Amino acid sequence: MPLPASKSITNRALIIRALCNERFKIKNLSESNDTSVLNTALNDLSKSKFDIGAAGTAMRFLTSFFSITPGERILTGSERMKQRPINELVTILRELGAKIEYLEKEGYPPLKIEGLSLSSKPVKIKGNISSQYISALLMIAPYLDKDFAIEIEDRILSKDYIGMTIRLMQEFGIEAEWNGNIIKVKVGEYRAKELIVEGDWSSASYWFEIVSLSQDSMIELTGLKKNSLQGDSVLTELFKTLGVDSVFTNFGIRIKNIPTSCKYFEYDFTDCPDLAQTIAATLVAKNIPFRLTGLDNLSIKETDRIKALVIEFEKLGIHLKPTSTEISWEGNEIINIPENHFVETYEDHRMALAFAPLSIVTKELVIQNPDVVAKSYPKYWKNLNEVGFSLTNY
Repeated sequence: MPLPASKSITNRALIIRALCNERFKIKNLSESNDTSVLNTALNDLSKSKFDIGAAGTAMRFLTSFFSITPGERILTGSERMKQRPINELVTILRELGAKIEYLEKEGYPPLKIEGLSLSSKPVKIKGNISSQYISALLMIAPYLDKDFAIEIEDRILSKDYIGMTIRLMQEFGIEAEWNGNIIKVKVGEYRAKELIVEGDWSSASYWFEIVSLSQDSMIELTGLKKNSLQGDSVLTELFKTLGVDSVFTNFGIRIKNIPTSCKYFEYDFTDCPDLAQTIAATLVAKNIPFRLTGLDNLSIKETDRIKALVIEFEKLGIHLKPTSTEISWEGNEIINIPENHFVETYEDHRMALAFAPLSIVTKELVIQNPDVVAKSYPKYWKNLNEVGFSLTNY
């Protein structure tokens, strides 16, 4: 089964290419809506207004990129995007000399940005907010007037995504190092080189869920690398506990269903929050009680993901116990499909992606607004159909 290319790697590579003096080839470009929006914006910088819809990565990366790119531009998005805070990033960019104005609500998009030459200075940022703020700052750091240092305060969320950014910057010739809670980046220029984007591990997680829920199943997922840049590759270890054996091949990874004796599951998702919905759905379907922690920033994603999980599982007779940073379940309930049921996706691709495999145990599930998967995995429904899922439009 071919997987979509990693949009996390692709989007970082697009920003790096836009900053590079020489345009280089990026092979296996992600086909996700998020990447399409970002790529379109970077290919037409003459425009004065950019609407990136629900693409959070594009909002954070372009805010930083536009700050050092000559010209005046307005950056806006969907109604949900206008509810997602960006003040931490804007405040630091302003400290570096950026000219950014809030056009509606203070601290939130839309923004008016005038590109200027920015001056480096030591800055601090909270680690318990979006790691994309940190990545957005790091990628433009080589083009400041002198070496840059950023100190990360508090607990760091999604640190593997920051590590991915640094490793890609190094691959394109930038000197950057991360020691303790301080990241330093030297002044320099990105060097052009061809990049082949690896497959997306978070997209692979839904196939791990499917295999976990399907007795005697096996599938090969192509495009994945063993030594991956992506922190979500940890899912091989997580799902080994949940009945999925993994073997790397010349083309990717072969996964198969195996017996599991797991009676209780607990994990800290600080470094891989995008896997939380998939794991929660799998555990409920397998009737395994759990406690999932490290979900601090799930409330500021495409939707409040903790709240969305609680609401949608409650419709199915499952009562999760949430806090602002974790969810748990005692495992004493069985999924029950009521009449005229549907799963609301809240404009969040991962709600549709993670809930669809539950049809294996429920026999039928209705997904509201299924096209939302285009944000990261446009061919998901087609791929499900190819392996035997019956899909009907309502």
